[in-house]
This record gives sequence, C-alpha cells and structure tokens, in this order.
Amino acid sequence: MIDIIPSILSNDPDEAKSLLSLCEGVVSRAHVDIIDGIYTNNKTIDPTIFEETETLVRLDYHLMVKEPIHWLEKVTRAGADRIIGQIEMMQSQSEFVEFVIALGLKSGLALDLNTPIASLSEDIFSQVDVILLMSVEAGFGGQKFDESVLEKIEQLREIRTSGEYHFAICDDGGITLDTIALTRGAGVDEVAIGRRLFHGDLVENIDHFRKSAMR
Repeated sequence: MIDIIPSILSNDPDEAKSLLSLCEGVVSRAHVDIIDGIYTNNKTIDPTIFEETETLVRLDYHLMVKEPIHWLEKVTRAGADRIIGQIEMMQSQSEFVEFVIALGLKSGLALDLNTPIASLSEDIFSQVDVILLMSVEAGFGGQKFDESVLEKIEQLREIRTSGEYHFAICDDGGITLDTIALTRGAGVDEVAIGRRLFHGDLVENIDHFRKSAMR
C-alpha cells in the first residue's frame, strides 16, 4: 500500500506546529519542508522551532537549501528521522549521505522537476533510504502535478530492480485524488501531500487518497 505522508510547508512557526499536532495519532510520519530563500525564491520556517516539540510522529526534513550538509546539525536537533537533501546545490551527494548515516539517521536525496535521474551518483543507490522526485518545481505549494515525473519514477524503479537496491521512491508535489493512482502505477512507495490533505478532516482525506491510489 502506498504511504501517504502529510507535508508541512509554512513560513509561520505557529501554523507549522499546529499542522504537526494534527498529525499526532493519525500518521506515523510527517514531511517538513525547509527552504532557505537561496535555493528558490521562497523561505519557510527554521527547523529549530521544533527543538522543544515532543512528538511521536517521525519527521522527514526536506532540505531545499544551498548545501544541505550545512543544515544537518539543525535538523538533527529538531528531531529528524530522515533527512532528504535536494541535489541541485549540493557539492557531494556521497558526503551528504554518509554524514546523515553517521548521525544514525535515515538519508535521502531529492531531484527537482527538471533534474534528470542521471544526475544521481551511482554510488548512493545502495546507501540511501529514499529518493524523492518533485512533480512540481520545488519551493511552493499549490502547483499542478506534472506528469513528466512518471517516466522518472519508472526509471528509478528499473534501477532499483536491476541493482537489487532497497530505497523507497517518494513523489512530492501537486498530487490530487485524480493523479495519485498515476504515481502508484509508475512505482512510487510514498507520496508527500500538503495543504489539500489538511483541508477538512485529515483522517478522512488520507482515506480518500488511499482509495483513489488503488483505482
């Protein structure tokens, strides 16, 4: 079954904490977007707002930042379980992944919508826990799902199968009740969904997305 992960993209600390609180007792994992204003023309919360937050929800930190390795200390203090770094402004994918693993955490790499799979270093496939593909341009919520990501999902699935790797494939951006089945059909294991998942009842919305994924 596809894993549906609520995604928190906000520049308001109180709102971000409120959204996380809604996840308690509903999901086991939430996805927190961190954008530094350099990677793209947007800026979100600083992860340090979660340093004193007690939660049973495992946290993914998605680092849409310049040189994600420089953010590892912050997100570790903020309770990270998995740390996913965008590769476009990353000097060394291997160094990032190895540093995350050395911290005792799960590692991931993310590709923006127009970044090809070939941009991933071949030596990381055996080390990462997750590879995230953006199905919109990274940085802002509310964008339309771009079906060009489906081919990239299929490419990753083939790499995983041929190399007997075990990383999860996650899709992030613009996923709706009409498009989630497309991502599942292409081979994703997880999807990160933002505002539309929180509009109304979170439990009911997750159930609707799960049912739509099976169509």
